Amino acid sequence: MKAVIASVPQQLLESRRRTGADQWDEMWEGVLHMAPSPNREHQALEYQLHRWLDDHWATPSGGRVYEQINVAGSGKWTENYRIPDLVLLTPERFHIDRNEYFDGGPDAVIEIHGPGDESYEKLEFYSKLGVREVWIIDRDSKQPEIFEAASGGYRPCEPNEGSWTQSRVTSCEMRPGAEDKLEIRVIGHPETVAALP
Repeated sequence: MKAVIASVPQQLLESRRRTGADQWDEMWEGVLHMAPSPNREHQALEYQLHRWLDDHWATPSGGRVYEQINVAGSGKWTENYRIPDLVLLTPERFHIDRNEYFDGGPDAVIEIHGPGDESYEKLEFYSKLGVREVWIIDRDSKQPEIFEAASGGYRPCEPNEGSWTQSRVTSCEMRPGAEDKLEIRVIGHPETVAALP
């Protein structure tokens, strides 16, 4: 259920800060979007994917993987930012890291999509920032989608004959596996295959 409140009561904001519920809140051009806390299945997939990417992509390539970082454009970042589940940075983009937020688009962002969330509505924002890839992984089916930067926005990457969807940023590929798992591997390295979570 979506709701619009013309003016958010201060006590609600204070309560969310006090309980930590505001850690997933986003500001969309001055409009506060309050997302619910991710469920256990979402958190398990995010954690396992982070670990796998650290081991098989970030460490070998010199890249970095971060969780829940404010991603914003230049200027007044506190008025327009999104918080992807995971963010991937290659060394060429380390300069955008401002510790509290990223000043510009990382190489890739990962959104774990659950019922009623706004993952797809963020695509335009990410495109404007110059994010090279957006991964949207369905929390329940583990169906991965990769949107690759193209003229005027993104184009979806089509799965190959084995149903693997490939990432150019990471040289990894993913597909839905058995028992609602996400299969992932480094292209050309079958020993890296994992079923997450």
